[in-house]
Amino acid sequence: MMVAGVGMVPFTTPSKSEPYDVMASGAIRAALADAGIEFSQVQQAYAGYVYGDSTSGQKALYGVGRTGIPVINVNNNCSTGSSALWLARQAVASGAADCVLALGFEQMQRGALADKWEDRPSPFVDFMAVAHQARGESEAPFAAQLFGGAGAEYAEKHGTAPETFARIAVKARQHAAHNPYAVFRDPVAVEEVLASPTIYGPLTRLQCCPPTCGAAAAVITSEEFARKHGLRSDVAIAAQALTTDTPVSFEGGMPALVGYDMAKAAADQVYAAASVDPRDIRVVELHDCFTANELLSYEALGLTEEGTAEKFVMDGDNTYGGRVVTNPSGGLLSKGHPLGATGLAQCAELTWQLRGQAEARQVEDVTLALQHNIGLGGAAVVTLYEKVS
Repeated sequence: MMVAGVGMVPFTTPSKSEPYDVMASGAIRAALADAGIEFSQVQQAYAGYVYGDSTSGQKALYGVGRTGIPVINVNNNCSTGSSALWLARQAVASGAADCVLALGFEQMQRGALADKWEDRPSPFVDFMAVAHQARGESEAPFAAQLFGGAGAEYAEKHGTAPETFARIAVKARQHAAHNPYAVFRDPVAVEEVLASPTIYGPLTRLQCCPPTCGAAAAVITSEEFARKHGLRSDVAIAAQALTTDTPVSFEGGMPALVGYDMAKAAADQVYAAASVDPRDIRVVELHDCFTANELLSYEALGLTEEGTAEKFVMDGDNTYGGRVVTNPSGGLLSKGHPLGATGLAQCAELTWQLRGQAEARQVEDVTLALQHNIGLGGAAVVTLYEKVS
């Protein structure tokens, strides 16, 4: 399956956002132009978003054209964009379609994530019960309790210093400085990160991703379709896996509760399917909704051995000049995290990296690129892209 085209709009804060359908139309047009096709050639579309009314995907697509194709709305929490991508790839792989659009968008509101429906069970009831038993109850936002609790448990087990978590936020800003699509591009120092208000556990405000608005899209085609229509076929999806929670999520401690084992299972499936060693990967876009999750993800994805994430950070192996550049885009922490768009923005960044189009963010000698997108509740999507000569 080829990634024939990608596109996105600059991410922004809720106070500066355009309506979701305007942002989505911009991302779709960019992806179509990048692929060199017309919307009339798209045979299916998967539209991902979390905060919006039903059929918002149709509203977003109708701004580009009303061609009568199937439009499927996707919601898988923070992994929504990658879940739309997974469905698009699956449609092409199955032979059901030859040219499919994966779209993600979000027009978020200010403030921390919260349940929208108070008259029915929350999907996070079981998660919070485990968290409260492990760490006690708190008034902090629920996502910060979960990821911050996981970071605290990891730090207690391995003796990780607060400065280690803070360095991840500093690195995110350094990378985002070269990304015109990123929300936060100004540098921060470790001392500034640590001095920002404490949210939960090791997390301070500058270690938490902001509410963000934006859109991104990708055109996925078969190799035959790309060849027939003269489309570029230099980036392919080599392997992809989507996993959900197992009993281990609720029995394996706080890291398991926030998806460590889901991510590891998905990554292991991808590495096995593609016959790839994670040590061969030079660039990764991973789910850094909080600094704690980036640190955990280093180990879940096999980028470094269990218990060695602090050394991985302190040695600079997570950035340029190190072993693997993590989140060259600035990641969720600095590029921003519009839930539905995140996975497809990751796809765009890695496609640009493999093409050699990432400009000042370009990582040298990229032939493989890994994407990791996770949603509480839960779903983990891991995608491996390869450069096709």
